[in-house]
Amino acid sequence: QVQLRESGGGSVPAGGLLRLSCAVPAHTFHGHTLGWFSKAPGKERDFVASISGFGGRTLYAGSVEGRFTIWRENANHTVYLQMNTLGPEDTGGYYCATSPYSDMNGSFRPGLYTSWGQGTQVTVSS
Repeated sequence: QVQLRESGGGSVPAGGLLRLSCAVPAHTFHGHTLGWFSKAPGKERDFVASISGFGGRTLYAGSVEGRFTIWRENANHTVYLQMNTLGPEDTGGYYCATSPYSDMNGSFRPGLYTSWGQGTQVTVSS
């Protein structure tokens, strides 16, 4: 079973920053579109950002555009999410996921992704 492993979550005050990392097994990393999603208590999983299989394209949710950055490093099979100017509305579990595809079609849909990590918690205090 594919296992993705997130790290980097924590508790920060509003305006703070965090960098999340997700280690992805090599056979589901190269050429695979990757995504980050968040889930607040009592809410559904929300799209945050995605990056295409070869890194040429990215997509962001409107609420994080300009504050968050996604990128991938092939050498260590890791996808990152830099989160700046955090606010309480960003609080939640953050999950990375890998899809069977290399393009960005539907990359904002959780159903596109076939393997997920267990998440890392981000808590932003006001």
